[in-house]
Amino acid sequence: MAARRRPNPEDPHVLLDFPITPAYAQAAPAPAGPAGDLMTFLPMIAIFVVFYFLLIRPQQKRAKETRAMLAALQKGDEVVTAGGIVGRISKLGEQYATIEIANGIEVNVQRGSVSQLLPKGTIKTL
Repeated sequence: MAARRRPNPEDPHVLLDFPITPAYAQAAPAPAGPAGDLMTFLPMIAIFVVFYFLLIRPQQKRAKETRAMLAALQKGDEVVTAGGIVGRISKLGEQYATIEIANGIEVNVQRGSVSQLLPKGTIKTL
C-alpha cells in the first residue's frame, strides 16, 4: 500500500476544505385550510381596492367630464386648446373646430384638443 502523503498548502491544485455547516431539509408546512388561502390573497385584494379608489375611479370620472364638455361645445364658446391657444369657436364640426384667436385669424383644431371651456368674457379680460 502506498503511503499517503500530506497535501502541500502552497500547491495551487489543492482544494481548500472550508468549514461548511450541513444543510438539513425542512419539514413541509401543514396544509392550510380555506381561511389560509384567503389570507394569502387578502393583501393583493386590498392593493387592488386602493388602486381602484385612488387611481382608476378618478381617472374615469375625469374622462367622463371631458367627453361631456366636448359634446356640449357650441359656436361662440371661449376655449383653451391643449397647446394653450385661447380663442372663440366660430365653426364646429363632428371632428374639427375652427377657433378664432384674433380678429380675422382662424385656426382649425381637432375637437379633442379643446382642453378647457372658459366662462364668457374671459378673452376680453386677457
